[in-house]
Amino acid sequence: MAKKKKLRSSEWFGGKDKMGFVHRSWLRNQGYPDDYFQGKPVIGICNTWSELTPCNGHLRDFAEVVKRGILEAGGFPLEFPVMSLGETIIRPTSMLFRNLASMDTEESIRGNPLDGIVLLTGCDKTTPSTVMGACSVDLPTIVVPGGPMLSGRFRGEKIGSGSMNWMIKEKQKKEGYSTADFTEAEVCVARSIGHCNTMGTASTMATMVEALGLTLPGFSSIPAADSRKKLFAQLSGRRIVEMVKEDLKLSKILTRKAFENAIITNAAVGGSTNLIIHLTAIAGRIGVDLKLEDFDTVGSKVPLLLNLKPSGKHLMEDFFYAGGLPVVLKELQKLLHKNTITVNGKALTQNYQDAICYDTDVISTLKKPLQKEAGIAVLKGNLCENGAVIKPSAASKKLMNHKGKAVVFESMEDYHKRIDEPDLDIDENSVIVLKGVGPKGYPGMPEVGNVDLPEKLILKGVTDMVRISDGRMSGTAAGTVILHVSPESTVGGTLALVKNGDMIHLDVKKRKLHLAISDEELEKRKVAWKAPKPLASRGYVKMYIDHVEQADKGADLDFLVGGSGSKVDRNLH
Repeated sequence: MAKKKKLRSSEWFGGKDKMGFVHRSWLRNQGYPDDYFQGKPVIGICNTWSELTPCNGHLRDFAEVVKRGILEAGGFPLEFPVMSLGETIIRPTSMLFRNLASMDTEESIRGNPLDGIVLLTGCDKTTPSTVMGACSVDLPTIVVPGGPMLSGRFRGEKIGSGSMNWMIKEKQKKEGYSTADFTEAEVCVARSIGHCNTMGTASTMATMVEALGLTLPGFSSIPAADSRKKLFAQLSGRRIVEMVKEDLKLSKILTRKAFENAIITNAAVGGSTNLIIHLTAIAGRIGVDLKLEDFDTVGSKVPLLLNLKPSGKHLMEDFFYAGGLPVVLKELQKLLHKNTITVNGKALTQNYQDAICYDTDVISTLKKPLQKEAGIAVLKGNLCENGAVIKPSAASKKLMNHKGKAVVFESMEDYHKRIDEPDLDIDENSVIVLKGVGPKGYPGMPEVGNVDLPEKLILKGVTDMVRISDGRMSGTAAGTVILHVSPESTVGGTLALVKNGDMIHLDVKKRKLHLAISDEELEKRKVAWKAPKPLASRGYVKMYIDHVEQADKGADLDFLVGGSGSKVDRNLH
């Protein structure tokens, strides 16, 4: 008979000495009975609930449901908060604080008597940050995704939370929308609990964790308001107790093959480009060698199967009614690694054998895909020596091979000041170049890459242009937008040297992004370039600027990469 594994929490609660007394006695002020301290697996519920994070505003209730499941399975649930990141409110950008939230998660787990972890996630950065932090401790962990909002309805039209944002300027300039119109739309677009209901970054992250094997099968696509979301939360509470007994840790689930499955799945659902930066950072924490080029070689030839905004017309609620992610994963079986383990102890593809598609207009097949090749393309060239990315499924086909003159904005402030000037020398063939929005430059790499077009071109009916930046783009947005240019302009990448009127050539098929100037001129500009002054002199922001890696490496802090499961559980009393 196998020897029962000693629980980590027993180092706190199992002692018959002074420290055992201390650890147990203060918790007894909550009314816990004796048997809670006598060998029950202690499960930490990592809650990203906050009233400042509207997408996660329902997770306080979800935590109670998870606790029910943990108690039913014989565990001892203890909920704890970590920094929550609300995409719609926090400034200057939530990405600046992703790594801080991951540190909060890591140290909260490491420093407390926890045997297993439930991560309550929702809004964009709350998923990768908590997973990154949990990876760095490497305990049995399961994810409970908060779920998308119900579909928005406005004046007979189905509208997506997030996607509507990018239509505001056009609605104002071309359709004369008033303040009253927008007030009505605001309520209609976000009419229930949950995160964005498009295949934006939040839904992409939920899809990612299910494809990685970190959620119960079918969990990610259930709307937040659906009662089945709470059912799955309760079952997750039960399952994490069993995972502790099985010692099913993150490092056993998050293999190289699991990461490749996530890349393939993201391509098939038309997921956000933000997946690249987050998945790379997660891989770095758990010790899997994942490179930017892998997203192209593994995923770029995968067909688009999901007809969801921003790459299609439907919303996440429709996706769920059509069968949800289980249908997609079943359809992808020929492309996926079949034997990767998941949190329920079964192989990934084994979990989805019984999935049924109820709406082929929402979910297509490999034989009849919406697009034959929809994965993210990785570009190289003298303008992005370490790479840049573009999402072909959300771009204009006519612009995929394009040459145009650069119209350069040195910063977001410069862009806002000049983009709508009537005498700005710009037309639909121009290439908008935005500098200073990379990891160090903003700082935090904001979602501004899909900048609005000039008013005068919108009024002419222009709906898309090539846009290039070292920043990111919201997963809810669309357009021919080149993102994550690395090295970024602030550290002296070639992007910093682009001038108005320079010719730029984009060829997505050849994976090429080229600044058409001579090597001699390029070298001359490099010599003349001067680095900008640091944007912070104290605190976390200074630490971030000093240590953040470039976009192609996941924009994690260099001292957080690797070291999964490092032990600092010392008794310092």
